[in-house]
Amino acid sequence: MRRRKWLQIIIFTAVIAVGALTIGGQLFSKEEVPKEGNKAPDFSLSGMDGKIYNLSDYSNTVVILNFWGPFCPPCRNEMPAIEAQYNKWKDKGLVVLGINLGEAEVTVQGFVNQYGLTFPILYDPNLQIRDRYRVTQYPTTFFIKKGKIEIVQIGQMQESFLENAIQSLMTE
Repeated sequence: MRRRKWLQIIIFTAVIAVGALTIGGQLFSKEEVPKEGNKAPDFSLSGMDGKIYNLSDYSNTVVILNFWGPFCPPCRNEMPAIEAQYNKWKDKGLVVLGINLGEAEVTVQGFVNQYGLTFPILYDPNLQIRDRYRVTQYPTTFFIKKGKIEIVQIGQMQESFLENAIQSLMTE
């Protein structure tokens, strides 16, 4: 009985220490928190198609960066709207990059097939990009124009919001 209590204390202490390190690392990080008006942090991630995607490759256009997971009902709900707006605007230069939050490739492929997604889906297996963008809720979407974050949307987007935001950014 006494041994179990010590084990519980050790586990509790370890959980507290990990939490403190995570919070402390974010609080004292030298990287600026990505927010509207800031330069979007660059990254390099591999896509489902085997290509490497660098955000800096799209520095002269509008990019929608959507952090999502198949476990997230709002993510599933907004995917048809993102796909529809991507198809409407891609010939005018819109780039949509969906960043999956560490799911297995087979799970991601099933999701992409189910929703008929045609925009690039990128893997963030160690969640480094999620952490760099300080994403804590899903979905979270960054609207980026010429390398600068213009809009940050946390939570599910309606198609009308997406269309208005894209139209505004594409015609400015």
